[in-house]
Amino acid sequence: MQEAGRWGFAVRWRARLPGGCEVCGTWTQAGLCGPCGTRFAPRVDRCRRCALPLPEGLQTCTECLQEPPAFERSLCVADYGFPWQRLIARFKYGRTPELAALLATALLAAAARDDAPPPEAFVALPLSPRRLAERGYDQAWELARALGREAGLPAHARVLERRFDAPAQARSSRAQRMRNLQGAFAVAAGERLRVEGRHLALVDDVMTTGASAREAARVLREAGAARVDLWIVARTPAPAAPAAPA
Repeated sequence: MQEAGRWGFAVRWRARLPGGCEVCGTWTQAGLCGPCGTRFAPRVDRCRRCALPLPEGLQTCTECLQEPPAFERSLCVADYGFPWQRLIARFKYGRTPELAALLATALLAAAARDDAPPPEAFVALPLSPRRLAERGYDQAWELARALGREAGLPAHARVLERRFDAPAQARSSRAQRMRNLQGAFAVAAGERLRVEGRHLALVDDVMTTGASAREAARVLREAGAARVDLWIVARTPAPAAPAAPA
């Protein structure tokens, strides 16, 4: 895969050592071979704010028109399905932080593909101290750091602090989710100068409900960020509507 656009450089699937493609096993110089990168990261019409798929020609979904998030734009590689679901699970839970390089390359290719504006810096959406202790590393920071290295831009691990995890929210309304997350994020002491007046890309691996990203972006904007975009590898599709009774 090779894209340039406003990024001013070609983005290719690449890695430090040759090996098997993570999807098909073909010998390649990258973690994902070119055909798999093209096949599993196609361009899809999506809501510019939350990245849910939309019918062709539409730019913003109804929910984002009614309740715009604090982030200006969401960039994602693909829906949360094969092969990204498996790759992200290995990245998060399989103690393979080195997969950050492959996922970062996929995100940069998506940015070039969708002609997304380059940010001034990448900011990780952080884990809570408890989750970080359990997992041993913060996957969002590993991804943000790889993005910064590949794009030649700053990446910040400690701009945002996560003070607590919200309770399980699967059955909560959006309003309840946001209430549960109030106060969960803060701009760390001494980090405000990295936020004020800056165009930041908030980085995470997956967006499901978007509640955490909305709250984190709101905190960054209140701290003076000029613009916040959301960069995620995968977007969980919206639940299918129940079938009408026969």
